[in-house]
Amino acid sequence: MEGYGLFLALLGSALLLGFLSVVFCLVWVLHYREGLAWDGAAAEFNWHPVLVLTGFVFVQGIAIIVYRLPWTWKCSKVLMKLIHAGLNTIALIFAIISLVAVFDFHNTAKIPNMYSLHSWIGLIAVILYSLQLVLGFVIFLLPFAPIYLRTMLMPIHVYSGLLIFGTVIATVLMGITEKLIFSLKKIPYKDSPEEAMFVNTLGLLVVVFGGIILWMATRPHWKRPLEESSKLQQKIGGKHEGTEERPTKTDCKDTENSDVELNSEARKRNLNLDDSGQRSTM
Repeated sequence: MEGYGLFLALLGSALLLGFLSVVFCLVWVLHYREGLAWDGAAAEFNWHPVLVLTGFVFVQGIAIIVYRLPWTWKCSKVLMKLIHAGLNTIALIFAIISLVAVFDFHNTAKIPNMYSLHSWIGLIAVILYSLQLVLGFVIFLLPFAPIYLRTMLMPIHVYSGLLIFGTVIATVLMGITEKLIFSLKKIPYKDSPEEAMFVNTLGLLVVVFGGIILWMATRPHWKRPLEESSKLQQKIGGKHEGTEERPTKTDCKDTENSDVELNSEARKRNLNLDDSGQRSTM
């Protein structure tokens, strides 16, 4: 991998910042707010930022760059797709539970739903994320979609994933600002109380985390290389990216061992052909 040291530094920074974001959010709701509960009160609402930051930001960010991890390049594409889809499914579950928490709190407290820009964009992000996950599963994970369709939709899938991730980051920033404005009564937000400074720092952590993830995901020299079987098919049949979508193995083996196995299988086929030819002439 080109720039392997920089990649490791950015990966470590992203993991640290994502973890710190979750810790900061927990400290916020446990120390400055009412804690966590599921009783329809303000403590139930606090699950909303915690689950969004943990799943919709941190887990989704890791799911985006999981293909870029060089030590997974020896793993089959199917295995990596399962990991990618699994992480995204976890992120979606967290996001849905966070929505249930905020709607339940609003309904209990007689607060109107879906009136702010934060709520509009947040719900749109969850809906688009759900569609992205379902379409990705049907088109790229199941073996039914034709190769040309996968090739055509892959750039759209990648772009929409990054767009949704950026939208989630923006929605989080709007949400924590909105919460501070509504919650800070004794010392208003404009007077920069301790809680406001703490949560503003949380917002900066989220922004930097998102920026690192987007940078790593858009560097072409850190892209997962095509599998050997895919390259061979491209040379023989002139097929484009997408032919690696159907590997036959789901474990992580050394590529040299894989080449040896392929060569052994080829020799066996040649021997079988020779035997059959000899039998036909006898």
